[in-house]
Amino acid sequence: MSEKTVVVGMSGGVDSSVAAALLQRQGYRVIGVMMSLWSEQGREKVNRCCTPDSMRLAKRVASILDIPFYTLDVREPFYNQIVSYFIQGYQSGITPNPCVQCNRQIRWGALLNFALSLGADYLATGHYARIVTDELGVFHLYRAKDHSKDQSYVLHMLTQSDLARTIFPLGDLTKSEVRQLANEFQLPVAQRAESQDLCFLGGEDYRSFLMRHLDELPPSGAIVDTHGRYLGQHQGLPFYTIGQRKGLGISGGKPFYVVAKDLENNLLVVGSKEDTRKKTFTVTQVNWIGGNPSVSTLELTVKVRYLSPFLAAKLRIQEDGSCQVELSEPYWDITPGQAAVFYQGERCLGGGTIQIVLS
Repeated sequence: MSEKTVVVGMSGGVDSSVAAALLQRQGYRVIGVMMSLWSEQGREKVNRCCTPDSMRLAKRVASILDIPFYTLDVREPFYNQIVSYFIQGYQSGITPNPCVQCNRQIRWGALLNFALSLGADYLATGHYARIVTDELGVFHLYRAKDHSKDQSYVLHMLTQSDLARTIFPLGDLTKSEVRQLANEFQLPVAQRAESQDLCFLGGEDYRSFLMRHLDELPPSGAIVDTHGRYLGQHQGLPFYTIGQRKGLGISGGKPFYVVAKDLENNLLVVGSKEDTRKKTFTVTQVNWIGGNPSVSTLELTVKVRYLSPFLAAKLRIQEDGSCQVELSEPYWDITPGQAAVFYQGERCLGGGTIQIVLS
């Protein structure tokens, strides 16, 4: 059998570097590709994904492994499809998830297409997740061995054709094992710190970023409680998210949380943490990784944020393909614009975008 070629999406971090080294050791012909993403002018050095230092380290790792290394300029599509989506999402009253959008449009869009143009058989990344193929040849996405690093949540949008071309070399490893392998491979990134911040924010609060990039600053308006009583003024609805407690600028002897954003009347509705707890919501743009379920009602668990717990739920698939989710117990952080991702045990079934929180 001829040698298989795999493009590894490199970032200068320990995970993607070890992924490349492992695949090379397994006998693949490895090509490293680092994407050049959009950075705000004057802040190029703080964009987590492609700072000059990250580029230098990725090139150094490729040199140590003696593999070809390319850079792929995706600054324009990244801005148009990810950054603009982020800005417009907040303008429209939701809390967008740009990481999911980036995986859909950029990594398994532009990067995968570039890999195929190079004649590669596969695309590999340093994500912590596992791909399992059943006896019928259907690909399934499973949680990583290291549950504390599992990234299946942000990969729920992958399709059968995506998974057929994808390798996750780190899925059966823990983070400590990955760092140990980096030392064994003598890679200069073994102890490099990692960040969960959005890459184009560079550690900055998203509100400051929005202040510079919104077409016009949103109007201030009233903050009211769940009974409509006036409590103060907000600075513009895009600067708040459901469940937020800090930075509201009001006091009342007890903590207040953002319960809802009334765009029509420009009201920020706040209440107790109990007021934020909801049980039922709709999910649209649903992707079923293994194909559409054969039944219209499913018992499963759902995550409503990357760091949220697994919540027991009953899911009903509607005629238009959307889903209504009813949790067994109310939960406090269900936010339109975020992803709801469905699981049965270790298997990620897919997911979609939270559209409307009903009750």
